[in-house]
Parts: sequence; structure tokens; C-alpha cells
Amino acid sequence: MKVSQALTLSLPLLGALAASPVAALDGQQLYMTKTCFACHGKDANTPIMPNYPKLAGQNADYAYNQMLDIKNGVRSNGQSAAMKGVMHLVTDEELRAIADWLGGLE
Repeated sequence: MKVSQALTLSLPLLGALAASPVAALDGQQLYMTKTCFACHGKDANTPIMPNYPKLAGQNADYAYNQMLDIKNGVRSNGQSAAMKGVMHLVTDEELRAIADWLGGLE
């Protein structure tokens, strides 16, 4: 097979690969593996302490911004002190996926 024929045959395949979306992060799985459930409950609606927020159904943008502020040290009140210790383990993209998942819960 000539090089030009090989390129001609492979171009449609390359185009299909480039057009396919990157797999989305699984917010529910991240919520569990990043240990969010330990304080906010497996259902994100039964926190271990009454003053910890119920996260299920929270506006996704609000939740994302709050988590990002805690991670970046912008928000540092007493409520967020416990989260500060684990936030370095979560990327901004993972925070977005978790927030989007939480926003879809009822």
C-alpha cells in the first residue's frame, strides 16, 4: 500500500476520533473517592453534623464556587476549616463534576 493510500484511508478515522467528546468525569464517583460523603452523607443530604450543609440539589454554580473558594483560601470561616485539609486532593475539573452531580440531586 502506498503512503498516500494509507493516509487517505486513515483520515476519516482521525476525524472521527477528534470529533468524539472526551469522557466526562463522574461526579458521583468523585464525591465518594474524594471522601465528601464522610461528612455530607452518602446521599449528600444527611451530614454527620447538623451545622454541615446538605448538598443534594444545591445550585451547581454556587456549590462549585464555594468549593473553589475554600480550596483557594478565599473562604476560611470555621465551617470550611475541615474541608481545607482535603481540597488540595481535588482538581478544579473534579470540583465542577461534583458540583454538577450535586445540582442534579433532589
